[in-house]
Amino acid sequence: MPEGDSVLQLSQKLKFMEQQVVAACSIRVPRFATVNVQGWRCTRVWPYGKHLFMSFAHPEHAPLVLHTHLKMDGRWGIYRAGQRWRQPAHTARVVLRLGEVEVVGHRLGMVEVFPQREYAQRISHLGPDILDPQWQHNGLREEAIARIEAQPQRAIGVALLDQGNVAGIGNEYRAETCFIAGVHPGRAVAETNVPAIVDIARRLMWANRNAPVRVSTGVRRAGETTYVFGRENARCRRCGTPIAKASLGEDYERIIWWCPQCQPA
Repeated sequence: MPEGDSVLQLSQKLKFMEQQVVAACSIRVPRFATVNVQGWRCTRVWPYGKHLFMSFAHPEHAPLVLHTHLKMDGRWGIYRAGQRWRQPAHTARVVLRLGEVEVVGHRLGMVEVFPQREYAQRISHLGPDILDPQWQHNGLREEAIARIEAQPQRAIGVALLDQGNVAGIGNEYRAETCFIAGVHPGRAVAETNVPAIVDIARRLMWANRNAPVRVSTGVRRAGETTYVFGRENARCRRCGTPIAKASLGEDYERIIWWCPQCQPA
């Protein structure tokens, strides 16, 4: 599942849509199949955590927001009008044509359309966006820390992945953040330095927000970009201990990686 930095980069690729008029629209989700923004102007494209939003305006109607989430398999493709799509047509969930360009959302895990006035309500279940440019200035950092610390007996690895605490952190950043902090992902929140851990996650993700290759180690060579993520049984880059892999409590569907020496349970 793409993490916050990937969705931020996707939104930047789609910025060309802003201020363009939609020449054709097809939303291939039963609940919203009758929604048609043909003739509407795309006014903004932006991310919030792992979510992507597009707003559309029309002089005779209230503004609308298209909200999508990639989940595990979603992709957005950008094509010249008439160009063959790189994925089968039946996987398309959203098709927008703007001028000579088609923007196609394939296998999107979630698609919804709602009035723009409902935006704040629709994202109210999410914590602060860790890649918000105002992270340090609008109390967002402090809010995220407070949300995590509100459940002191929860595992820190579970708390970091909870989008209701802080939006944007995924499995890779969870693993790498815990390693850099020297904290086992299963350790209770109350036994960790939450502000330091949140600051590490923010620095890692902010440093990678525009990078074509996600890097935690500072080394961009293939196979050397992460400390523990995806490295089961490989030697720890710090101490040489084989990296361990397991599932984590209530988060059993997500795998954790850690170094038993650098991150003792």
